[in-house]
Amino acid sequence: MRGYEELVAEAAAADVSGWGFDWLQGRATEERPPWGYARLLAARLANVEAALDIDTGGGEVVSEAAVLPPRMVVTEAWAPNAERARALLGPRGVEVVEPDDDRLPFADAAFDLVTARHPVAPNWHEIARVLRPGGRYLAQHVGPGSAFELIEFFLGPLPRQRAGRDPVAETQQAESAGLTIDRLTTARCRMEFYDVGAVVWTLRKCVWWVPDFSVERYDRQLRELDDRLRAGSPFVAHSTRHLIEATRR
Repeated sequence: MRGYEELVAEAAAADVSGWGFDWLQGRATEERPPWGYARLLAARLANVEAALDIDTGGGEVVSEAAVLPPRMVVTEAWAPNAERARALLGPRGVEVVEPDDDRLPFADAAFDLVTARHPVAPNWHEIARVLRPGGRYLAQHVGPGSAFELIEFFLGPLPRQRAGRDPVAETQQAESAGLTIDRLTTARCRMEFYDVGAVVWTLRKCVWWVPDFSVERYDRQLRELDDRLRAGSPFVAHSTRHLIEATRR
């Protein structure tokens, strides 16, 4: 394994825009939920007239669909990701919108389908509002305590934050907004990090995990982690995910 300084410098300089994780190839792994979200999304998009994808990142997941509806719109609030989404999806006629807040800047009942992979904070009333009666919501959400083994390695115990993103609470909120829950499925997936550079790159990309992260600020923890990884065992954490399918009443 290369030296600590070289691994950290490489990860600190690497591009973290978009929502692809190819940079981690051979350096970290994460199990995928069993339901195959990209496949489900592609099947739904091929059979509607108008669809909206929320918090699309760089548009990577939508781009995997072979067939897009006549009207396909995505939202992305972070400007660098929005530009990536325009470059990737614009040639296919997709409209990329940068919202100012959590309200959706679209007319009532504008879409047959609203989707999201890892939405930041779903506004259920807005989702229900822009769906046509009988329209569907399909999303893969981040669940409670996701990757908290790694997060708490840097920040210490966070019991209140671990309890957030509860799937039962989210479905109750969705139903209160006018949606009927058709399916709720959860998964806990193993993550492994093999070198300290993979951790640095991931924390730069997922900035909400350790919000004040910098290599300098967390030098002690990173060096401790590097020593552990060099002993031969990966750092293990677990992501949690839940799949929600719902219909607007």
